[in-house]
Amino acid sequence: MASNQKIPKPVKFAFGGLAGMGATVFVQPLDLLKNRMQLSGEGGAARAHRTVFHAGISVVKSEGIPGLYKGLTAGLARQLLYTTTRVGIYTTLFEHFSGPDGSPPGFFTKAGCALTAGAIGSFCGTPAEISLIRMTADGGLPADKRRNYKGVLNAFSRIAREEGVTTLWRGCGPTVGRAMVVNIAQLVTYSSVKEKLLGSGYFQDNIMCHFVSSMISGLVTTIASMPVDICKTRIQNMKVVNGVPEYKGAVDVFLKTVRNEGVFSLWKGFTPYYARIGPHTVLMFVFLEQLNKGYVRFFVKE
Repeated sequence: MASNQKIPKPVKFAFGGLAGMGATVFVQPLDLLKNRMQLSGEGGAARAHRTVFHAGISVVKSEGIPGLYKGLTAGLARQLLYTTTRVGIYTTLFEHFSGPDGSPPGFFTKAGCALTAGAIGSFCGTPAEISLIRMTADGGLPADKRRNYKGVLNAFSRIAREEGVTTLWRGCGPTVGRAMVVNIAQLVTYSSVKEKLLGSGYFQDNIMCHFVSSMISGLVTTIASMPVDICKTRIQNMKVVNGVPEYKGAVDVFLKTVRNEGVFSLWKGFTPYYARIGPHTVLMFVFLEQLNKGYVRFFVKE
């Protein structure tokens, strides 16, 4: 913490985004598979993918290995907008509410900081989120229904031009709601699990402890956030035909999904989502820690 306090706030913002982008490069295929599975069987149609392994094999067979990285530019843009904002705001609020002696704020204050940072960050990242959903879903659609965005900037410009600027924030409500659920679930479970592991005597405060804590935290976060996530995914991927949208809102998605596909369909894509969230958290914090150490080493004079 002492070293981090020597790092300027703009640099902390930038490092948060860079760390998130670095982690995304490794987990992007899992994001793509999660989105494909969430959109599979939409409206009661036959499921295109039975399991995450079946989805992965189908993508590689039809689109090649590079197909697993479709939407990578949108994934990186999402981290640039969302994680940069979230980490930067959380760090700023955390330091603001810390005591004069540097003591950290209380649990509920930290929870408030996390919720605020998550909500603002997800609002900023929604345009990249909707681009990511559409770009990862494209390869699973018939050729005549694909949007064929060339990259995230092309997606931004075409969505604004063809559907209106406000469409870039379609599904913003469930996106913000999901971010708040994820942030509070991660905060509660990660810190609690890490404390228990360290207190057990079998773990030290190292990458292994962080990994186990992240995977357990990720399990709780996945269970809590997936129903909101599938609503967000389907709203952002939907098309408007003759001025009539497929869904009226998140509640409509929720009700139609349960009615047509069953309650457990709200957790479609569970495996890739869970497999992504733990490693992404670990990788992001590892990259962030190394960036902070590097900055202190080369730019901070004792």
